[in-house]
Amino acid sequence: MTSPVMPPTPPTAGDPAIPTPLTRQLGIRVPVIAGPMYPCSNPELVAAVSAAGGIGVVQPVSLTWVHGHDFREGLRFIGTLTPNPIGLNALIEKSSERYRQRLERWVEIALEEGVRFFVTSLGNPRWVVDRVAAVGGTVYHDVTERKWAQKGVDGGVHGLIAVNREAGGHAGTRDPRQLYDEVAGFGLPVVCAGGVGDAPQFVDALRIGYAGVQLGTRFIATTECRAHPDYKTAILRASADDVVLTERLTGVPVAVLRNAYVTRMGLRAGPLARALLRHPRTKHWMRGVYAVRSAWRLKRSLTQAEGDRDYWQAGRSVAHIASIEPAGAIVARFARAAADAGFAHRT
Repeated sequence: MTSPVMPPTPPTAGDPAIPTPLTRQLGIRVPVIAGPMYPCSNPELVAAVSAAGGIGVVQPVSLTWVHGHDFREGLRFIGTLTPNPIGLNALIEKSSERYRQRLERWVEIALEEGVRFFVTSLGNPRWVVDRVAAVGGTVYHDVTERKWAQKGVDGGVHGLIAVNREAGGHAGTRDPRQLYDEVAGFGLPVVCAGGVGDAPQFVDALRIGYAGVQLGTRFIATTECRAHPDYKTAILRASADDVVLTERLTGVPVAVLRNAYVTRMGLRAGPLARALLRHPRTKHWMRGVYAVRSAWRLKRSLTQAEGDRDYWQAGRSVAHIASIEPAGAIVARFARAAADAGFAHRT
């Protein structure tokens, strides 16, 4: 299944355009995705990346529960900040029937409001692809290794987001080049997710063959993100070695910044929790327990000063992040660097 080529967003005078399969599919100018982040994806951040020529992706639980918007009105609010395309994250892991119904409604509302780019994760994307492709939209699927890429391809997706071991949140296990080599053979555009903190890593990803990059941690350290200043400062101060994987947050390894609380709690889930997560009759229930608990923890830590119960998600790209700046300035710097490296044409 192929996705249509969309007309590009209007250029800003003198800005370089970086033509890749991703930009052509989505009608954007710079192949930079602001990845969906719970709880950090506030509307102003999503809009700022899209306004700069990349594309911001809405995380629906962040939009509604964390940042307090009715879903449809939240999308419309973003539309008042930029006319450029935005995306929506659809986390499609088997869960409760109530969540599935809510997700289906979110997808329908997003389509009604003109969203045509969707990022799926953790399940079979077929139903999303069928609905989105019917109106000319595009679906990319998160993958961490070849077998999950195969499932996405079988589900009809139009591109892959390759989540490598440098990423924040639920990171993969492969390095960026290894993962690209694993999944590029499917013939779909591949986006690099993880390890890109500044322009040199963006250019390196394009040289490998990636059609673009997805950034999370870099966009937390921006003026538009509503994360607490302590969270942003911790990103600036951290090295790659300060990012650790903990099972204590969601039951599976999540990349977070090491602090006193993380050190005190340890990184492994308890033996009972591990047993329940492995058992086929209890694993979904246990994941649900972890999901509710982690949702509360992360929401609370987003806007609080560093305390003794904070989990701050971040990837190893912290090693390349040196300042808090507008999201648009980051996108523009990436575009200029790619242009200087020969990947662009100017309008």
